[in-house]
Amino acid sequence: MLSYFFINGITMYRLVATPFLLILALDDQLEWFRWLICISFVTDAIDGPLTRKYKVTSVFGSRLDSIADDVTVLVATLGLWIIYPDFILQVWETIACVFLLFGIQAAAALVAYKKVTSFHTYLAKIAAVAQAIFFVLIFFKTGLEHKAFYAAAIITGLQLIEETILVILLSEWSANVKGVYWVLKRKIK
Repeated sequence: MLSYFFINGITMYRLVATPFLLILALDDQLEWFRWLICISFVTDAIDGPLTRKYKVTSVFGSRLDSIADDVTVLVATLGLWIIYPDFILQVWETIACVFLLFGIQAAAALVAYKKVTSFHTYLAKIAAVAQAIFFVLIFFKTGLEHKAFYAAAIITGLQLIEETILVILLSEWSANVKGVYWVLKRKIK
């Protein structure tokens, strides 16, 4: 039981850190912002494996993780906009396309399930890693920002398309779905 609260506490850190990260970005505290956003991405990377290792999965934890993931990426994007507005201006069309795909996926889920999804597909996990790598690279100014951005945008776009397809395929809300392949494989059996 202690591991359940500890792991959800790791996830909760991302939610609690969000307003502080936004304040740091607005106050031009780049050094603090970049390290705390890194910690947020690290907690995102470890909470899932810990949940599976200690067998403390729950619908609440899955939803909490999804919300924490979304607000972490949102605050990282807002921080990017505040700290590096020139970069945003260079890639705004791609960002708009990804947000459009996100809007379509979220709207489909709200219509179908009356709530957002918590699929946690394999592709979503890959997209989260790609996004984290991009944000770390840009906030630490490595020179690889553009390549990492486009890789993360493509993977995220594919993930959002897959999740929209999953909403169409799955008549009932489900958490922790591996992906379209596994859903179709299960339906064929």
